[in-house]
Amino acid sequence: MCRTIALLLAALVLGTAVTAQDAGSGGKGATQILFASNDPLTLTIEAPLEAIFKEREQVSSYHPGVVILEDSDGSRVRLDVQLKTRGKFRLNPRHCGFPPLRINFKKKQVEGTIFSGQDKLKLVTHCQDKRADYEQYILLEHLAYRTYNLLTDLSYQVRLARITYVDTEGVREPLTKYAFFIEDEDDMAGRVGWGVVQVPMVPPFEYEQDQLNLAEVFQFLVGNTDWAAFVSPPDKAVCCHNITVIGRPAGPVYPVPYDFDWTGLVSARYARPDPSLPIRSVRQRLYRGICRDRGQLDATLPAFQEQKEAIYALYQDQEGLEEKQVERTVKYLDEFYEIIGDPKKVKREIHDRCREISR
Repeated sequence: MCRTIALLLAALVLGTAVTAQDAGSGGKGATQILFASNDPLTLTIEAPLEAIFKEREQVSSYHPGVVILEDSDGSRVRLDVQLKTRGKFRLNPRHCGFPPLRINFKKKQVEGTIFSGQDKLKLVTHCQDKRADYEQYILLEHLAYRTYNLLTDLSYQVRLARITYVDTEGVREPLTKYAFFIEDEDDMAGRVGWGVVQVPMVPPFEYEQDQLNLAEVFQFLVGNTDWAAFVSPPDKAVCCHNITVIGRPAGPVYPVPYDFDWTGLVSARYARPDPSLPIRSVRQRLYRGICRDRGQLDATLPAFQEQKEAIYALYQDQEGLEEKQVERTVKYLDEFYEIIGDPKKVKREIHDRCREISR
């Protein structure tokens, strides 16, 4: 079945087809303000954190709070917001005492601020208050997003922040930790001239193949096996797992990866590979891309070589990243570049381990 029929029918089944925006229209130009710089923001969040954190179900309610934006000149801007918990694994209190948050801004109130044009944003938080390594995970995961930014515009932008959290109920002690904001999915898709496509599945060869290729090699670079680009997970009706599908229901469509805390690059203490995979640690790379012509795959590798210096610089220059983490990450990157720089290792580690998919 051709791309047009297959994807359009799938979209109609769900009744959630999203039409692409005109190319170049961009997602609400003002949203670029937040992500136009990589300098960390300095913020204070005041909210009833203890009450918010008690809600650990998939459906949670918003609670009123305040985001205080601190400028370099010492001025402070108070923004009324609503906050609630979100996520899945990190939402579970057994895994994270401090869960990820979703912040709902008032559009009129944020005009003229760094959050101009924003509505609802995901905030990835530090997970555990008393374990310093969890804050290192935040820095590394945000850099994984920025690594993919270097390779393609079809990627989520992020913005690091140093946030002081104040529990207005007075139950939790104030604390200051790193966190990062993730670009809204509709804004991300609109920024590159497309829309989010919500379908139950995407046949592998219906994707734009160069972009799928790039995403699959990137997942190998960061050591990620916690993703699926073709079908919806058991608990979701929409494709895919840690992949956002953008484009048009009638094609073309593109995969945009996200959520990198289970990668070997981050190497969070809770991250474990699926038991069905032939690896024992997330630090072990396993190529999960589909099998394709050798020349087609090899044509993707120069993009990683061209950005090699810039990729290393991200980790070597990141403020707050401990020296031991920098050394460990550089070693992990070295292993990837040793593989893609040696045709025999490319064959053994990538071509011979690809997944056979019928057209």
